[in-house]
Amino acid sequence: MEINVNFLDNLRLEAKFDDFTVITDQPIRYKGDGSAPSPFDYFLASSALCAAYFVRVYCLSRNIPTHNIRLSQNNIVDPENRYNQVFKIQVELPEDISEKDRQGILRSIDRCTVKKVIQTGPEFQIETVENLDEDAQALLMAKPDSEHRTCIEGKDLPLEQTIANMTGILADLGMKIEIASWRNIVPHVWSLHVRDAASPMCFTNGKGATKESALCSALGEFIERLNCNFFYNDQYFGGEIANSAFVHYPDEEWFVPGPDDELPEGILDDYTLPIYNPDGELCGSNLVDTNSGRADRGICALPFVRQSDGELVYFPSNLIENLFLSNGMSAGNTLAEAQVQCLSEIFERAVKKQIIEQEIALPDVPRAVLEKYPDILEGIEALEKQGFPILVKDASLGGQFPVMCVTLMNPRTGGVFASFGAHPSFQVALERSLTELMQGRSFEGLNDVPPPTFNSLAVTEPHNFVEHFIDSTGVVSWRFFSAEADFEFVEWDFTPDVRSGDHADTNETEASRLFNVLRDMGKEVYMAVYEDLGATACRILVPGYSEVYPVEDLIWDNTNKALDYREDILNLHALSDDELADLAERLEESQIDNYETITTLIGIEFDENTVWGQLTVLELKLLIHLALQRHEEALELVETFLQYNDNTVERGLFYRAVQAVLEIALDDGLELDDYIVNLRRMFGEGPMDAVVGSVNGTVRFHGLTPTNMQLEGLDKHLRLIESYKKLHAVRAAKAGLG
Repeated sequence: MEINVNFLDNLRLEAKFDDFTVITDQPIRYKGDGSAPSPFDYFLASSALCAAYFVRVYCLSRNIPTHNIRLSQNNIVDPENRYNQVFKIQVELPEDISEKDRQGILRSIDRCTVKKVIQTGPEFQIETVENLDEDAQALLMAKPDSEHRTCIEGKDLPLEQTIANMTGILADLGMKIEIASWRNIVPHVWSLHVRDAASPMCFTNGKGATKESALCSALGEFIERLNCNFFYNDQYFGGEIANSAFVHYPDEEWFVPGPDDELPEGILDDYTLPIYNPDGELCGSNLVDTNSGRADRGICALPFVRQSDGELVYFPSNLIENLFLSNGMSAGNTLAEAQVQCLSEIFERAVKKQIIEQEIALPDVPRAVLEKYPDILEGIEALEKQGFPILVKDASLGGQFPVMCVTLMNPRTGGVFASFGAHPSFQVALERSLTELMQGRSFEGLNDVPPPTFNSLAVTEPHNFVEHFIDSTGVVSWRFFSAEADFEFVEWDFTPDVRSGDHADTNETEASRLFNVLRDMGKEVYMAVYEDLGATACRILVPGYSEVYPVEDLIWDNTNKALDYREDILNLHALSDDELADLAERLEESQIDNYETITTLIGIEFDENTVWGQLTVLELKLLIHLALQRHEEALELVETFLQYNDNTVERGLFYRAVQAVLEIALDDGLELDDYIVNLRRMFGEGPMDAVVGSVNGTVRFHGLTPTNMQLEGLDKHLRLIESYKKLHAVRAAKAGLG
């Protein structure tokens, strides 16, 4: 995590990281003002809070109430050496907690991350640099040397060289990449979380059998998502990018819809048009680019090469971002390596969808086959020793596809988690299924997976597949667990029959075989290759097969609905009453889900610790009604908000007070003056001033700081735009547009 420090007045300091700001000071006896805790005080508090966090997680997973649990920490200083201290953590537990849970709580405290870092002894490296912003070297791994060359199946270069290459590419782009966390709770199963220190919204997760392969996975995914602009998928790029020579890529083309909003000539082709416009309802306006919002410019479309004949076909960027998400994107040491990864993921997700939706029962992988892969078997057995039964399934559907499945059952909660992996190699696909299962997860995290069901509608509902795509936490049918399999087990192999020892040749052959599987299925395949950023990446689309969201979303749930609301919402404080009334009416008529966040609706990354960051469509409509003095409508929405509120406690109390004042205002027999004293005692002076002002119209949009289309004050989103500008500048320079 990158922490940037600013020097304030006297001895006060400000530390900024992610979306948080921490102020420190020194006591008056040390010449400070005593206005905030000292840095060392925060350090001491961090270990106590970390210990309490692990207690809370333990208790939540076992439905143990924590209101009677007390925790305290004292640090005992050695008089001979003040840097030698004992941190004494004491916990007071109610008598009704069992001895087993008492020991469990103590063990949970022992897992405190702060404690483990202190005990291990962090290494401090102190240096000067010319420019903090330009010092983008990521300290991820040691540089490669001739003695350390780890080659794994599927990679055309040793892991050490691959890591060094990708790290160098990211540094050249000005990306300071940091590792936020590592996990290795099962043998031969590693995962990590990496992110851009300057813009933590840009992050990826990696997985692998070793820490090097997991790091390769995370960095490769980071580079693939940069190349394919996925980090910025439905976000507003700002006016500067929107008005530049290109928005996404220099080779993009813009198409103007026809006079009656018809789809323009030149986008898609005869194969794809019936897929994306089956009933002739798709209009040009449905495909306007969300990121730029330039409806006046037309439809931004990106070129893809049709693999059957090499012809260029232009796909609207809006269509890609709405339907495909990250499916079919990959980076690699070579194009063939990237293609194999792309196609493997496409098969993994398509076959997974087919198995889940058709409630297919898969055959078990025989023990004798698993014993060929002792490292994988060791990881599986480690999970079973933790009390999680594991099912290893052949998901190839009779040898048609290179897909495997590892399913975890959680007897503590009745939940199940089906993890799929794909690769031409049986072993690699099996390994990926297992590492995907535990990617970024703790044992406690496995308590959140849902139970299976015999309700076929719940399984086949489109959103269930989206949940499976995002983090594999969708619902699985009980029929999946039938001992009567729908296919025979096949120990399949899509790799070349004879290994030449040349990994590039291997990947080229494997890619060709996977392309042929799609061809034999009658599928057209379209591919774009991106090399402008210094790495080889590709994006592969298989229309009618590799989409994540249903095609109907282009009409009924398109992300470019943001264009109808973005400007008005960002200019909320400057709108007239008539404009506010129009905005409220449009929101009501749109039938947008009341609980959709404004962040999602308009493609703006607000600080999630602010009211803007928590704001939903329902609360926005509520605030507009208050501003317009529509008390009856506001009261109805307040009651709904309080009934289903998952906002902050502070915001909930604010609306609890608003409800009371509205009910008084709407009752002719009640006077606010008769209640205001006790309302202030209940909710506080400051909050009640805001409540009364909101109801009488002198305070508008309490908690929402003013902003505008220039995104003033929206630092989180501006950091995201700055991240994208780095890519945009490189592409412009390569195209001679810089």
